Amino acid sequence: MLEVHQFPCLSDNYGYLLHDADSQETVCIDTPDADEYLRQAAERGWQITQIWNTHWHPDHAGGNLAIKAVTGCRITAPAADAGRIEGADCLVGQGDVVYLGDWRATVLDVGGHTSGHIAYYLPDSGMAFVGDAVFALGCGRMFEGDPDQFWTSLKRLKALPAETMLYCAHEYTASNARFALHADPDNRELQLYAEEITRRRNNGLPTVPAKLERELKTNPFLRADDADMQRRWGYPGDPVATFAALRLAKDTF
Repeated sequence: MLEVHQFPCLSDNYGYLLHDADSQETVCIDTPDADEYLRQAAERGWQITQIWNTHWHPDHAGGNLAIKAVTGCRITAPAADAGRIEGADCLVGQGDVVYLGDWRATVLDVGGHTSGHIAYYLPDSGMAFVGDAVFALGCGRMFEGDPDQFWTSLKRLKALPAETMLYCAHEYTASNARFALHADPDNRELQLYAEEITRRRNNGLPTVPAKLERELKTNPFLRADDADMQRRWGYPGDPVATFAALRLAKDTF
């Protein structure tokens, strides 16, 4: 059995501990807050054996060394960020495979937010840990990549099975929903989703993880190849330009 423990940390991050009951291994998905990760693992009697980093930003890799010092865990990180992630033992890229016990995770290149951003997809459990590449109803800011790279990355995520659950790294969904309604105001599925998000946040509940099937229908950034979205944003037939326009608009929304 594979168990995911999700918990809030820092101001709006989510921490994830992924635990395999058979091997008794536990992996940290990113390390925004070392003390909180260690506390959460200890409360469950789990021994942290690995860290899987998605990208180099401090709210994703900043706790690496502190956790490694306590646990002796092995750190896997994106090869493209090798010089910017401390303590990495294993560097990976598109198509590589890492394991938690017998559970297999495929590495996906999802660069764009940062040039070396990766995600970890576990096909046998239907989970993808996507960091800041994509959010519920949003995507990460394009700090280092370019629109063509980022759209290629989103297409990789769009191609996963529709039932895949996307474990993103921040609780940004309410603000993302406001922009999504601006970007795609006639989308009834989106309107219903936004109402649900409001109810969940009003009750102090998380909106993450998000099911890919729903995101494909409602997330404007994943719909840059939709003809109606392209016409609305003035770039018929051009998903890259449509994505770029959406990302720029969100930056200043």
